[in-house]
Amino acid sequence: MVDMRLVVSHNQKTKQLTLSDEQARKLRGRKIGEHFQGDNFGLPGYVLEIRGGTDKDGFPMRGDLHGSVRKRLLLSSGPGYKPKESGIRKRKMIRGATVDTDISQLNVIVVKEGKKALEELLAPPKEEAAKE
Repeated sequence: MVDMRLVVSHNQKTKQLTLSDEQARKLRGRKIGEHFQGDNFGLPGYVLEIRGGTDKDGFPMRGDLHGSVRKRLLLSSGPGYKPKESGIRKRKMIRGATVDTDISQLNVIVVKEGKKALEELLAPPKEEAAKE
């Protein structure tokens, strides 16, 4: 199993969490665009939305490819390919929209805030902060 990271974006700031196997299991089967509670991930009261991610080999997730498969698609825009000129298409490897065991990074945004500030919840412990 691949270690999964959760990248939480809010107000143009991002924080990264490393998830345990149990926490990663709770995200399996969810799709891009789904909302979930942040209570299990140390973010009580927060509601998060899945926006994308990458698999263990660095291939991006794409919302219009169903399932958790990896396929080569002919792309003209969007996640996975940014052409320099309009009208250019290219066949690229893309991961499906469903979270599974091969996903190594999951990008989420905050839809609803909790009572405590995000920086407060995701701050490093005081011992580590004193060393830095």
